Order: sequence, then structure tokens, then C-alpha cells
Amino acid sequence: MLQFENVSKSYKSESSLVRACQSVNLSISEGQVVGLVGESGSGKSTLANLALGLETLDSGSIKFNGIDLIDQLHDNAKEFRRDVQAVFQHPFLSLDSRKTISWSIAEPLVVHKIGTKASREVKVQELMASVALDADIGEKYPSQLSGGQLQRVNIARALALDPKLLICDEPVSALDVSVQAQIVNLFLDIQKRLGVAMLFISHDLAVVRHLSDRIVVMYAGKVMEVGDTDDICASPIHPYTQALLSASTLKIESESERVKLQLFRKEEMPHEGCPFAPRCIHVTSQCREEEVTADLFSQGRVTSCLRAQELFSDKLTR
Repeated sequence: MLQFENVSKSYKSESSLVRACQSVNLSISEGQVVGLVGESGSGKSTLANLALGLETLDSGSIKFNGIDLIDQLHDNAKEFRRDVQAVFQHPFLSLDSRKTISWSIAEPLVVHKIGTKASREVKVQELMASVALDADIGEKYPSQLSGGQLQRVNIARALALDPKLLICDEPVSALDVSVQAQIVNLFLDIQKRLGVAMLFISHDLAVVRHLSDRIVVMYAGKVMEVGDTDDICASPIHPYTQALLSASTLKIESESERVKLQLFRKEEMPHEGCPFAPRCIHVTSQCREEEVTADLFSQGRVTSCLRAQELFSDKLTR
């Protein structure tokens, strides 16, 4: 359904060039949930904005249902907007504070001229019920709702047009921990009921694990590893994936194998070799000097580690 082919995007400032994503390949099939995980600054939101047509790519291509996204937005933008909807990180900022909740949920139906006023009112009630919101909330304003309720509103609005794909950019990170699980479970329920495909973005591998069929791990704009969720969590190949698993307590390695997760400033990122080299306990001079690409490791598994075969073999023989 959605395919990224060697997609790159950079942002220029007066003093530097930030490579937000570099040669990214990623695909989502119909009804599939793909989790995109990595630290802040790894390029996840840039990919989301590119997929939504909110940013223009520098090179490569993005296709939706086999048609180039640029052509889609030029020739058939309204149909694309109907098929692809988004749920963003900050639920309050995604809503018009001057409008009621019912108005916000109905807005996509009005924009796309779907139904009559009466039928839209019925649809809004159905959508609110589908995300476990009481009917009386419809007459309230965003400032009167909690963060969890607001995100449910945004999800209901995203579902109003019966989209084929949801782009979910850190949809639970701004919520209280106690509410996060409720929203994640809501996404799970929606996917099971409607079969909608999702690109679910998070910095938390524990969250992504519960939702996703496949996981894509990014670091400093590059794809580090791709694989089925169970395979990634049971036997991570890339040292960075291992570090994320350790941090999320899904898989605790020995102290000697831990990688301290700390953010690097953009100017500290290496310009050559593997971007993870400064933090990797398995680093060699080759890692620091040789360009790293995402290559097929085994059936269904992709990794960007030059020492992947060696390290994985060592792990199996222990």
C-alpha cells in the first residue's frame, strides 16, 4: 500500500545541514501495522510528514497503491487525503479550541461533502461510541477534556472517512502513563475491527511491540534493522536494537553488553561510517570508515550492521 524507495530528506540552516533521513526503504501492506521506532531526532516524524505529503523529499520516491505520491497529490489530492489520515502527538494542538468536539469530528465529512447534516450527526455519535466517548462530550470544547479524551477525539476524526492507512506519529507520548495503555489498546481494537493499515511511530519499543506486525528501527536518519515483531524482540541483530530492548526492559542483556542510551547533538554525529559507531561496544575501525547500508540478513530481516553475521553467530554459540 505504502512504499518508500531510497527516500532522503535534509534540512538546511545557516550553519549546518541536518540529514533527517537517508536512503530509507520501508513498505506497508494492506491491513498491516508497521512500528517505526527510534530516539528523538532519528527521523521518524520526517518520514511521517513525507508520507502525508506535508514535506517534499529530496530524492527517492514514495508510492501509495503503486502511484507516485507527487502524482497523487497533483491529480487526486482529495482522494489521497480521504485514504490516508493522521493522529499526531499533541491532541490539544490538533483541534480547534473554538469549536465543539462534535464539530471537529464532523469536519472531515463536511470537507469531503459526505452525507447530510442529519446523517453526519448520526455518524459522529457512532464514531464517538467506537472510541469509548460519552455522547454528551460532543457539546464540550477541547479545553474541557483530558489528554486521553482529546486523543480519542482525534482518533475518531481520523476514522471518519474510513481511511485505508493511519499515520500515527507518537500518539501516546504526550499522555500520562496510565492513559497510554488505554489508547494503545484502542488502536489494537480499531485495527482488529476495521483492518486499517497503520504506520505507528514511537520512541518506546515496548509500545510498538504490542501493536505491530513488523518493526523498523531508525537511528540518525538511517534504518538500522527491519523484521517481524516477534523476531526483532526475541533476537535483535543490530546493537542499537539491543540497546532499545534493554532500555524498554523487554530484554535485559549483561552489563558488559549494555549500550548507554544518550542523545548526541547533531554536530557530534559522524559524517562517515555507521552513525551508531560512537556509542557501539562492538565498533571497529571499519565501522567508523565504511558506508553502512541496510542489507538483507535473512528471510524477512534487514540490518545495517557490518558485523551482523559475526555478532549474531557468536550470540548463538554462547
